Amino acid sequence: MNLSVQEITLFFICVSVLLFFARATGELIRYFKQPIVIGEIFAGIILGPTILGSIFPDMFNYLFHDSGTVNIALQGLITLGVVMLLLVSGLEIDLSILVTQGKTASLVSLMGILFPFSLGFFAAYYFPQELGASDVNLRFVFALFVGTALSITALPVVARTLMDLNLFKTDIGFLIIASAMFNDLVGWIIFSLILGMIGGQSHGVPFSSLLLLLTGFVLFTLLIGRKIINYILPYLEKFTTYPGGVLNFIFVLGFLGAAFSEYIGVHAIFGAFIVGIAIGDSVHLKEQTREIIHQFVTNIFAPLFFVSIGLRVNFIQNFDPGIVLIFLVLAFAGKVIGCGLGAYWGGMSKEESLAIGFGMNSRGAMEIVLGTLAFQTGLIHEKVFVALVIMALVTSISSAPMMSFFLKKSKQLVSFVGLLKPEIIFFSKASTKKEIIKELCDKISIYHKLSSEKIFNEVMVREELISTGLEKHLAIPHAKVDIQKPLIAVAINKNGIEFDSIDGLPAKLIVLLVTPKNDPELQLKLLAEISKTLGNKDEIDRLVELNNATEFVLNFKQLS
Repeated sequence: MNLSVQEITLFFICVSVLLFFARATGELIRYFKQPIVIGEIFAGIILGPTILGSIFPDMFNYLFHDSGTVNIALQGLITLGVVMLLLVSGLEIDLSILVTQGKTASLVSLMGILFPFSLGFFAAYYFPQELGASDVNLRFVFALFVGTALSITALPVVARTLMDLNLFKTDIGFLIIASAMFNDLVGWIIFSLILGMIGGQSHGVPFSSLLLLLTGFVLFTLLIGRKIINYILPYLEKFTTYPGGVLNFIFVLGFLGAAFSEYIGVHAIFGAFIVGIAIGDSVHLKEQTREIIHQFVTNIFAPLFFVSIGLRVNFIQNFDPGIVLIFLVLAFAGKVIGCGLGAYWGGMSKEESLAIGFGMNSRGAMEIVLGTLAFQTGLIHEKVFVALVIMALVTSISSAPMMSFFLKKSKQLVSFVGLLKPEIIFFSKASTKKEIIKELCDKISIYHKLSSEKIFNEVMVREELISTGLEKHLAIPHAKVDIQKPLIAVAINKNGIEFDSIDGLPAKLIVLLVTPKNDPELQLKLLAEISKTLGNKDEIDRLVELNNATEFVLNFKQLS
């Protein structure tokens, strides 16, 4: 059956309206330093039955009628959007980071899953009606869902929050990202099993067979498929048009994974997520390629899904203060206490532990995807769905300010400006990351009588975990060693060096920061100070164009 001219016209009008309002409200909310996804959800509430449907019901029914071929086409596009969103989320998970987690990150990861899951599971199992279970006979499955929903941390929202706070590539940012990755991976595996238990989407596959197929798919993709992908990628970059060939390869594999998981009775998003992990773990996948995919998906397809959330239910009619309050209390208590205890037991200060707890408390996208699927399968009703969306919004909005509050309560320490001296600034002609880091380590060793090789090894170990290339031609390699006071060295490279930066630009201003092992707060503060002072590309370019170290110090002090 073909769409008529009128239906095609209406389809494109609907897509245009959704994208326009998603971007408009997203930019507005970004002005208040909140994640764009929050604005996109508000756009859906405005366009949905809550506002547009109440004020102009005829217009709402014309645009977003819940039956007919136009709605089917729109739902297909929205499904494509959420599958691509989970593919991108998988690309952001680095298995090597999970494997090499230290004691603190491991404790935060485990407590960030076990504590909120236990809290949510037992609350939902023993009080299913109070939490809004649609079918008391499914209390075990409902309890699993609530526990999982409270356990998952929204990795994209967390990453954006850390970037806004200039903490993304710090040790505390690394710890939070690694823990959030682990939460996402475990949470989605559990939820895929929940979908199988519901049985409505299992396509006739018995649960035992589904469990076997699911386990086989995950193991094959992450153990064998990952190696095959890693082998193929260099040839694609060499023999196909970049980035088109690589992008095509990634999306083809992602959609095939989605098709398989949908076929066996687990939603398509799980297959895309697992394939994304396998692809993202390849050392041959460039940061620039990740960024292209991220921009394409998060600005075009993902907004369609987030706006569609508000089209599903009337948020005013289905707002239940009791259920909302219960979910908020469980969410905050589970993550903040669980992750906070893990960080504290791992040796972090009370302030840093609370900051990590609130950082891990962001729910956002992943929580809403879970809620949407549970709502579609009939596991939860409208009031629980609304409570989950509100909980995701509140936890995401509160994350950044609460992190800032507790980090500011940390003791006041030495400033970066106070450490900046002309003698530790030099102009380099190095052409590789290793060369420039070696020169920086040599500079520190000359003036502070330390082993250059020891510092270099520590810095490179940290660099191999995740690149310290930031944005706007800035890189801040750093490490913690057995010293009493912080040490810095600054290199200016006018040609630029590839640092696998977030924006793909070469690093021209490279700051090496070495801090005491027993004072993690000091490194965090100095990194934040450097990132905040050098937050403008024009300022960095102006510093790079200077020709002597004394001028550099004077100009930097004027910026700070």
